[in-house]
Amino acid sequence: MTEELNPTPETSDGPRGERIAKFLARAGVASRRDVERMIEDGRIKMDGQPVTHPATFVQPGDIVLVDGKPVDNPERTRLWRYHKPDGLLTTHRDPQERRTVFDSLPEGMPRVISVGRLDINSEGLLLLTNDGELARRLELPGNAWVRRYRVRVFGMVDERRLASLVDGFEFEGIRYGSIEAELDSVKGDNSWLTVSLREGKNREIRQVMRGLNLHVSRLIRLSYGPFQLGSLKARELEEVNGKTLREQIPDLPAPTRKRTR
Repeated sequence: MTEELNPTPETSDGPRGERIAKFLARAGVASRRDVERMIEDGRIKMDGQPVTHPATFVQPGDIVLVDGKPVDNPERTRLWRYHKPDGLLTTHRDPQERRTVFDSLPEGMPRVISVGRLDINSEGLLLLTNDGELARRLELPGNAWVRRYRVRVFGMVDERRLASLVDGFEFEGIRYGSIEAELDSVKGDNSWLTVSLREGKNREIRQVMRGLNLHVSRLIRLSYGPFQLGSLKARELEEVNGKTLREQIPDLPAPTRKRTR
């Protein structure tokens, strides 16, 4: 009979280590929420035993396996800018075995997860990090980071309705927050817009435009907070240097330095 790892009991006998969900998030395996689902699915083991609860603690020397593969201890927090082309999914596992963002990354990349998502038909800036805690933090609406997009729509644009999105918008029973949208150019039935928002519900821009009787034919993310797509070409990847990362996220934990003898 296989022994299972239950939650580590509360003790006062010293440090218990780090919760396994946080450990795996910091290691870039997945967000804490996704780790909890992976535990439910029986995909995680520690020291050869199935982990059954996210309150299990990892201590120095413990061996953690995900899908049978060992997970290294978390490294310093790193962040990359990636230009996602259309046609790639922002997921690690696709039941239909379609191409994903993570399939397209160069060899030698550490295990990373995305900060938010871009759907299969969307393009532009996608932030990748090896730290699930950072990803979760940057996704929270509370950080008030603006996400800016270039959007091509088909249909007649009503500029008054477009401007009214700043007060929020409701469509098919879903309430969307403030959106800043400006008309940049018109050519026939096609128009280019610049759209900025702070929350980013699933397919928000496409749904809101549909509520305005507009069809989105192209959607490109230009920026996510202070991080810009810039001149990155499709599928190009560039790491944000540590100094810039600490400037933009001031309370980011300082990197630990290995002692040398």
